[in-house]
Amino acid sequence: MARLDHLNVTFHAKLGTQGQRVERIRRLAERVAMLTRCESALAGRAAVLAKADLTTEIVGEFPELQGAMGRKYALLQGEDASVAAAIEDHYKPQGPSDRVPTDPVSVAVALADKLDTLVGFWAIDEKPTGSKDPFALRRAALGVIRIVLERELRLQLVKITSLSAVSYFQKFQKDDSGPYIDAASKLASAGLVDDSLSNEVYEQLLGSTGLPASISAAREMVAGVNYDLLSFFHDRLKVYLRDQGARHDLIDAVITPESDDLLMIVRRVEALGKFLETDDGKNLLAGTKRAANILAAEEKKGTAVADAVQPALFKDDAEKKLFDAVNQAENKASEAIQKEDFSGAMLALSVLREPVDSFFEQVLVNDDDLAVRANRLALLTRIRAATDQVADFSKIAG
Repeated sequence: MARLDHLNVTFHAKLGTQGQRVERIRRLAERVAMLTRCESALAGRAAVLAKADLTTEIVGEFPELQGAMGRKYALLQGEDASVAAAIEDHYKPQGPSDRVPTDPVSVAVALADKLDTLVGFWAIDEKPTGSKDPFALRRAALGVIRIVLERELRLQLVKITSLSAVSYFQKFQKDDSGPYIDAASKLASAGLVDDSLSNEVYEQLLGSTGLPASISAAREMVAGVNYDLLSFFHDRLKVYLRDQGARHDLIDAVITPESDDLLMIVRRVEALGKFLETDDGKNLLAGTKRAANILAAEEKKGTAVADAVQPALFKDDAEKKLFDAVNQAENKASEAIQKEDFSGAMLALSVLREPVDSFFEQVLVNDDDLAVRANRLALLTRIRAATDQVADFSKIAG
């Protein structure tokens, strides 16, 4: 497509030209193609052509035709049908009522386009503030969320944004005419991201001279963009799920600062919601919150808590029964989570209901014997640890 030669127009003063942007999107789309199960070559080709129609006179006069004209041009020059479709559909969804792309090639390019945009503006600190969002970054993030959830994609956002962030670091470090090392592709093939990279790997990927400042700057930028952007995704996901009818407290209970698999977050929220509708769920929540409140109060006072539970210090049979139940629940819940069986994990935790109730009915935690007290508090921490595998019950209302 001849119009590719015209992509040297500026996309953003700090982010380079449309041509540079297209090259970043291509790299990312080829990586994401593995997740959407399409040929990386098709995703790459679609990304290369995705913005070509922006330089045509008709799109210049009628901007609403962007993508649609690109699709027509691509078909006329004999491009693969999925490539042509992606040129039009990679902009989707453009609003809450717009559909998400469904073809795997379109999905790969749509995600790459939106994630490249988000990482770029985060890297130059041009984030949405209050009601101001001049670059429609909230819409881009919601688009990623909807695509991932509606297409049921297992996408680890931090890995993908790391690839994009390294490419941007190179953009900021090198002249436009200088060599452009394909760090993203090397990162992808190595399966490495941000903090897992050694200094030597950073030197290789960035083509640096080994200056510690350059490596340090790369680490700082990649980690900073990842953490802050992931937090933004969490905020947008909460808004989206609340609009879908999910309880805000359940979302807060499931999400951790490191949660970057959006589909798994939703599945955990759904499983937790169903569990809490049962009597076992309601009663376990009450018992767990009671344990958490006692722990919080004692920790605030600086009360000693044993490092590990010592069965030899048990005075009451209810302590032993709870200890055995926690061991069983913790192990079975962990096994279920490894299989991504969150309903099974909830079922495993449900065995705690009766022994937790019996413990609080029969046992005084704050025993006069300090060793016994510390041991009982350690037992409460085991309850918290077991349930924390699934969610932070202290954040759940009720």
